[in-house]
Amino acid sequence: MHLTWLDSNSWSIELGGQHILLDPWLVGSLMFGNAAWLFKSDRKTPRSIPENIDLILLSQGLEDHAHIPTLKRLDRQIPVVASPNAAKVVKELGYTQVTTLAHGETFTLPQQLEIKAVPGSPVGPTAVENGYILRDLVNGTSLYYEPHGYHSPTLKDSAPVDVVITPIIDLKVPLLGAVIKGQKGTLQVAQWLKPQVILPTAAGGDITFEGLLLKFLKAEGGAKEMRSLLAQNGMTTEVIEPTPWERFEVPLAQKSCI
Repeated sequence: MHLTWLDSNSWSIELGGQHILLDPWLVGSLMFGNAAWLFKSDRKTPRSIPENIDLILLSQGLEDHAHIPTLKRLDRQIPVVASPNAAKVVKELGYTQVTTLAHGETFTLPQQLEIKAVPGSPVGPTAVENGYILRDLVNGTSLYYEPHGYHSPTLKDSAPVDVVITPIIDLKVPLLGAVIKGQKGTLQVAQWLKPQVILPTAAGGDITFEGLLLKFLKAEGGAKEMRSLLAQNGMTTEVIEPTPWERFEVPLAQKSCI
């Protein structure tokens, strides 16, 4: 399994013979509703769009996961697997091969890759977006991704999972509470899935931030705190902080083929 963190929530995943682009933000600014006064993020370094993408995987329909300027730049013929809200976005942009996954549903490339949608982050009063469990059907390695730290107890049925990509910080707004739950939530999901490796996401990268919202956000925790929490609970899971845009092979113990 090879991974590349592309800043923020964006990842390049090489698994099951597929090159997967996950929640890509690759061009332009990142804003919500074009409200730059509220929040805006930009890249410090211009980046090229990765080549030879086999699949786009989208967990949410919000701009920091289904980034419209990026999706407009990508080839509309690339297959997309998406949450129902994200599927609406790419269909409106003209993508021709869109698979919508509700919770519990699975997308499979026979003898290569399986992607299962699991409950993820709540959006609004009723909607719950997707997390994903990806499995390499050749060597059995697996990965779980949820970008806001909302982990469903149903994950217990999928244990063990080798790699967890999720926030390891808490990001709080006064009076509203945590918008990202990365400390206790990550410890809990580690206890459920018993991963070999945890990788943080939603933690910035080679990017800048500005806007009124920054005055109210409060971040707590980090890699040091997470390693301490894991050790206190008798877990040997490794926490790896990837360098943005540097491809690396995840250090995993060998597994038997499934």
